Parts: sequence; structure tokens; C-alpha cells
Amino acid sequence: MVHYNQHGVDYPVTKGMEKGEFMVTKPAAKVEHIIPNKPKMNLIGLCPDPEDLINQQPRICLQKLKPLAYKSILSSDLFDAEMLYEVSKVAAYLQLKRITPVNVLSDKILATAFFEPSTRTRLSFESSMLHLGGKTLSVAEAASTGVAKGEKLLDIGQMFNSYADVVVIRHTQQKAIQELSEYLRIPMINGGNGSDEHPTQALADWYTLLKWKPTLAIDTPSQNQLHLGIVGTPGNMRTVKSFLIMALLFKKDIERITIVSEMADPLGVEVQSFCDSSPIPIYISNDLQTVVSDLDVIYMNSIAFLGDGYRMLGSRFKLNKDTKFKKDAVILHPLARKDELDVSLDHTPHNLYFNQADGAVFIRQALLLSIFDRLEQIFPDTLIA
Repeated sequence: MVHYNQHGVDYPVTKGMEKGEFMVTKPAAKVEHIIPNKPKMNLIGLCPDPEDLINQQPRICLQKLKPLAYKSILSSDLFDAEMLYEVSKVAAYLQLKRITPVNVLSDKILATAFFEPSTRTRLSFESSMLHLGGKTLSVAEAASTGVAKGEKLLDIGQMFNSYADVVVIRHTQQKAIQELSEYLRIPMINGGNGSDEHPTQALADWYTLLKWKPTLAIDTPSQNQLHLGIVGTPGNMRTVKSFLIMALLFKKDIERITIVSEMADPLGVEVQSFCDSSPIPIYISNDLQTVVSDLDVIYMNSIAFLGDGYRMLGSRFKLNKDTKFKKDAVILHPLARKDELDVSLDHTPHNLYFNQADGAVFIRQALLLSIFDRLEQIFPDTLIA
């Protein structure tokens, strides 16, 4: 059930919930923090330890990941909570360097075809493939493809069958994924299609949150339910839409979700249907400052690609070091940021967004290993359930 609140004041806010255990280093301005005896990571801000996630259930349940084998990853709706947990555990083992995936994909080629600008998504996929011993081909801009001459996307999809073993696509149009897939026989990963979805960004987001609160994916009643805040418009912002779809998997851990948007109906028909099928109550507000002090997790973005260009949606909702956060609240942001997320927050324990970016390459490695069904080659029997 969605509760609309146009003034941010007409529903009760609950008392703060206690947090589960997680590792955090004390912030110090302009200093990189290092977790002793752990692989070097970018630890500005909050840095939950990947080992806390593994310690919950150390063995990898490969059967939960088998449905991903040679599967296209087009939507966050493909994942359930158990699958998300298992692929995150694989990412944690990779991040901790507990397994050795060198050359496990040496016979595979990844093509990244980006018809819309990208830095983090394209480079993290290419980095992931190279770390696994694979090879990469890259289309960095639409002007360098046959599209510039009027070539149809379905014909480009047919060509990828000969050039690569998996392709990551980003496009400005929502329908591009369907057109490209018409003749495509290799797995396709949606790297962001217009204002629709960005499922692997949501994987990176939830991998970060599972490290921060490892009990999220354990099938036991939670005593510390979260109030999750989303600053943005899920109906036409792909990162927040995919994040919200995955959030609805954690019905025992999320007490409520508050969406802060300047739009009267920020969900749209498709997202509304996901919310209607979930028992998690959804509240809508247009006043961030009224609700921010009650939020445990704040997921924000302001940049959306709508049809013919980028729009700044929700840019009037801003966070900085003077914002009245709940004591242990954390902030996620897919980056790139504008004025909505001030740099004054970077060296605070509210900053989980750098760790979010830091873990993206590992969750994408875990996804590629699952797609090519190579996990048994790198995990010893002692770590397989």
C-alpha cells in the first residue's frame, strides 16, 4: 500500500532502530583508512568488512546461482533475495582475495556497447572481465557504430553473436534492449536503458548494504527493521527504480520505504505494480528535511535520462554535513553526483557511496562467473554447499 504525503508531515515517524554489527573506521579528514590484514580498498568514509557477510553462511550455494547460467540480465526483477545473497557472497570472496579467478574466463570475450556516455559502468565491466582473464571489445559512443549511418539495432545484435560471448548494452532508449535482443543469441547485460532500469547498479547497491548489515539476507525475523529512504523518481530514473525493485525483496528487514520526490506520482504504473505486490508500506513525501532524521538508509540520485537528454530531477533535495541525520544513517549514491550530495559528507561515517562504487567491480565479476557457470572451477569443495 502506498501512502501519499504531499507535505511530509501527515504520518507518524518511528523511533530509531538499533543497527546490526558492522565494521567502521573512524573518519579523519583527507586520510585513507586501511583495515588491517585486508586487501587495500578505498576506505574514505564508512567501510563495512566483506568478511562479515561471508561469516553469516560461509558456503556458496551454487544451486541458487545456476539459474543465471547463460542468462541475459535485463531487469532487477530477475533476482530473488537468496540469489542476491549468494552472488554477493561470491563478490565478498573476490574482494577479500580468498579465491583465485585468474584466467577462468580466458576463452571468453566481453563486448561493451555504450550508446550513451558512461564511466563507472563500462570501465567496471571491462575491469571485471580483465581480472577474470577474459578479453574485451568496446563501443564507447554511438557515432562510432553503424547506427550513425542508420543501421538497425536488431542487425547490430546479430553481429554481436560473432564478435563476443556476452555483451553489456547501454542505450538512451528503453526499447533498445528488446530490439537488440531480437536476433541476439549470447547473454546480454542491461547497463542502463533510457529511464527504465540498471540492474547491475542495483546489485552493487545491495552488495554494499549486505556488507553493512549482513543479517539482511538471513531468513530469520529481524529485530532491527530499517526505514529506507529513496530520493528520486523511480518511475523514470533507472537507478532508483532498480534499487527499489530489489528493496522489495527484504520484507522482513524493511519496516517502510519513503520516496522523496517533487512529482505527485513518482512511481508510474509498472513500479506501482511491484509496490502493490509487496507488504512493505510505501510512503510518498515532497519534503526531505521532514523525514531525513528518521531514515536509516538514504538512496539518492538526481540525474535522469529522459528521451532526448539529461534532466536534473529532485535537485532541490540536498544533503550536507549539517543535515540532521539519524546517528548511524548511511547514504548511497550511484554517482556521478551534482549539488544534491555535498563533498562535506565524504569524510563522515554516513558516506557509504564510495564503498558502493568500490565494490561494483567485484559484484560484476561474480555476475560474469555466474553467467558463464565457472564458479565450481574456482571455489574449493569446502566452500560449496
